[in-house]
Amino acid sequence: MSDLLGNGRAPAPPTAPAAPSRRGALTPRTMAGRVALLTTAVAAVAVLIAGAVSYGLVRDAAEAEARKNLSQQADVVAEGGIRPGGRAAPGRTLRTLERQGIVVVRTDTDGEVGTGSDPAVTAARQHATALRSGKQVSASSVVDGETYLVEARPVRTGGAIVLVQRLEDSRALGRQLVGRTVLALIIGLAVAALAAWWLAGRFSRPLRRTAAAAHTLAAGARQVRVPEDGPAEVAEVAASLNALAAALEASEGRQREFLLSISHELRTPLTAVKGFAESLADGVTSGDDVRSAGTTMLAEADRLDRLVSDLLDLARLGAQDFRIDLADVDLVELVAAAADVWRARCEALGVRFDAELPGGPVPVRTDPTRTRQILDGLAENALRVTPAGAPIVFRVGTAPGWGVLEVSDGGPGLTPDDLAVAFERSILYERYRGVRRVGTGVGLALVHGLTTRLGGHAAAGRAPEGGARFTVWLPAAGRDKPPAPTDRVTADLPPALRPPSR
Repeated sequence: MSDLLGNGRAPAPPTAPAAPSRRGALTPRTMAGRVALLTTAVAAVAVLIAGAVSYGLVRDAAEAEARKNLSQQADVVAEGGIRPGGRAAPGRTLRTLERQGIVVVRTDTDGEVGTGSDPAVTAARQHATALRSGKQVSASSVVDGETYLVEARPVRTGGAIVLVQRLEDSRALGRQLVGRTVLALIIGLAVAALAAWWLAGRFSRPLRRTAAAAHTLAAGARQVRVPEDGPAEVAEVAASLNALAAALEASEGRQREFLLSISHELRTPLTAVKGFAESLADGVTSGDDVRSAGTTMLAEADRLDRLVSDLLDLARLGAQDFRIDLADVDLVELVAAAADVWRARCEALGVRFDAELPGGPVPVRTDPTRTRQILDGLAENALRVTPAGAPIVFRVGTAPGWGVLEVSDGGPGLTPDDLAVAFERSILYERYRGVRRVGTGVGLALVHGLTTRLGGHAAAGRAPEGGARFTVWLPAAGRDKPPAPTDRVTADLPPALRPPSR
């Protein structure tokens, strides 16, 4: 019964995505390259800060550890009672201490260090007072610009044992720790840089793949699909591209089907016109047959004119220059004028016609020419499928903020599935072509588009007469923003098909 586009076919199965472009390599000009460089730079700064902090901490810790070690060595040596002899100390103990850069100095029983010029002896002599008093010494001395650690312990036989170590020698362990710390930080920086570049490539690869698919899509391919993997945001981009590709594929498929159906509709009257024209030109048709041929040719030409006009209006609906002249119109008067025309057409075909109009005016804010076009389109649609003896009814009513126009028929009606797609181009046309009389495939789509441009709503439903009912809500005069339509004509429609709130 209706005219609409769309073949309802499922999209083609996904195909493998196009290979990523070489332009997506990790370079400083790409997003992934910049992210990797930035991440590496941040890691390098973190390593430098950690190194600077660690160096001071390790150095101080090494010095404290060296002083502690020297103190423990002094305790051990004092307990062992190394014999007098200036710097001398017996055997293994001396060699062990010398390997660590520790000099052992033995004072006499009065605590005197002696007069040697050795820096270690000089460092020990700076603490002569404490040594003479027999006190334990744990201090530092500076000799010729060098700092020495000094640890002295009194011994049982009198005097004291003094262990002296150059501070720089005590830092050998600290330098080892610093070197190992620096090596660990360098390794950490290298790992961070490698991870940054790997992750940047991992995250950018789906984007490059999506970009390549978009280029393929722009080149005309419509079966392009990309895997929806990677981070959530990247996967969402891929999903959006897949949805766009599927929508384009479905839309272009409907357009192809629409063009095919329109071509068929154009060919039929053109064939008739061409055949009769050839008959007239060849003289085959003559006499009384000329009038019949002319009548047929005129009817077919009118059919072509209506089809072309509908196509042009449908194409112009979305354009800014589509002309709409709004005015305050009495819907009752407009429908009454149309009813006189359609009553005659229905009676000529044996179809009962009725117009249920209220006693008073129903003022609406609309374009009277476009509203009449809507009414004629719905009536033409109803008359096409209504058998002789069945009714077609025009109704006019009101709802808060709206004027309501209905066209009902006693034809075969529409199924619930049909109601959901009634105003989509060519869907009903494809469903019922060859089953019942159909139009051009654009009539109901044009009705819906015109109603929307007029600020109204259109809905399809079941008619009390047994067939289909199409209802149009038009804004009442003087109302800038009418409420949602709630007239009785929506009572038997599924909620999904009722006009939405404005």
